[in-house]
Amino acid sequence: MPSARFGCILHVTGAAPVRPSVERHFMTTFGPMRRASLNDVPQLVTMMAEFYSDSPYTLNPRRAADAFTALLADERLGQVWFIQSNSKDVGYVVVTLCHSMTFGGLTAIVDDFFVQPPYRGAGLGKTAMQEVRKYCAGHGIRAIHVETGRDNAPALAVYQHAGFVDTDHVHLTLGLADPTHAP
Repeated sequence: MPSARFGCILHVTGAAPVRPSVERHFMTTFGPMRRASLNDVPQLVTMMAEFYSDSPYTLNPRRAADAFTALLADERLGQVWFIQSNSKDVGYVVVTLCHSMTFGGLTAIVDDFFVQPPYRGAGLGKTAMQEVRKYCAGHGIRAIHVETGRDNAPALAVYQHAGFVDTDHVHLTLGLADPTHAP
């Protein structure tokens, strides 16, 4: 739930070599996920609104559409995938990229991760995190970060099962623009 996203930073590291760029030929459908395209922006915004509907946050659909469009237009920024069940889109995961001095190369952030309520508990989240990890390892990404609330037990369980560990670091934010969602 978005209201419980902040307060706990987890990361998983890998020993994959650093690669200078994200190569296009790796961006294909794999496992229970399919890569989103610019044509999917309306569906992603609808799912994001569903994700935020159970929280005190108000989604700005225009800003969300702009954010998805920018990300999907430049694969150097990251990737967006739909999580699927029987070829039906039932969630999504957003992975953004940045260069880290701590890890000496590219790192990834699981920026948004949502599975629709009827499909939770079926292992889709666990499998999606495994696929994200494979993708990142295959692209020379040195660590994956995710943030969630300390009180979000279901999310913590998925992340910890995937190998994420609490670094006990404090994540501070200085917003320089309005967020896509606001309390």
